[in-house]
Amino acid sequence: MTELIEQSYPVSFVGAGPGAVDLITVRGAELLAKADVVIYAGSLVDRKLVERYASGAVLHDSSTMTLGEVITAMMDSLSSGLKVVRLHTGDPSIYGAIQEQMEALDRLNVRYQVVPGVTSAFAAAASLRQELTLPEISQTVIFTRVEGRTPIPERERLRRVAGIGATVVIYLSVGMVDKVVEELLAGAYTEKTDAAVVCRASWDDELIIRCNLASLAQSVREAGIERHALIIVGDVLAARREGVKAKSMLYDESFTHGCRRGSY
Repeated sequence: MTELIEQSYPVSFVGAGPGAVDLITVRGAELLAKADVVIYAGSLVDRKLVERYASGAVLHDSSTMTLGEVITAMMDSLSSGLKVVRLHTGDPSIYGAIQEQMEALDRLNVRYQVVPGVTSAFAAAASLRQELTLPEISQTVIFTRVEGRTPIPERERLRRVAGIGATVVIYLSVGMVDKVVEELLAGAYTEKTDAAVVCRASWDDELIIRCNLASLAQSVREAGIERHALIIVGDVLAARREGVKAKSMLYDESFTHGCRRGSY
């Protein structure tokens, strides 16, 4: 049992992982098993996961709740001496909307902890069997989205960050795929740049599309994908197909590092 679980945190924010019920962390699963009340994002977190690890808890689906209602549910539970898990999809720090909840608990002097989870970007990379950072091709990964009803700072517009030419993982934007393509082509990418769409990464009904920017929008429409999908773009996706040698120096027999001596 971990030290954090032994300590008394009335509220725990837990990352449920990308979808598959066994991709939650051990700590997250243990906290769910000890929870009296679980408030979970029902539109994103598989109820089977909640029922598997928190079978004895009272459940609240937050998909229809406001911030005030979530905090009220927490405080009502705490007033009865119950332990609360606030379960978010993926990792709570990536588009998790936990900051406003934590600030509310800070004002109420409620102690809490945050337990990380596997974000869908990494589940998608695993499904693609793809490293997102390859030597001399891309050593930078950008997590971003396009502007919809949620505004984006002007300096972070997709066309601006696309100017770097790095590996880009685009969340919450597949429903605006035409705009995604337009913004990417205004950056460092071309119509031939490789792309992939992973819908419901790690779920039983996961769907993967491999294409290029020229065919991305049409491929998404033909597949009927409207949400719950990531778009990944970058030259790393073409490396294996094109036979590009992108070997790490870490395992090169001639390379010297702290654990092994080579020729240089």
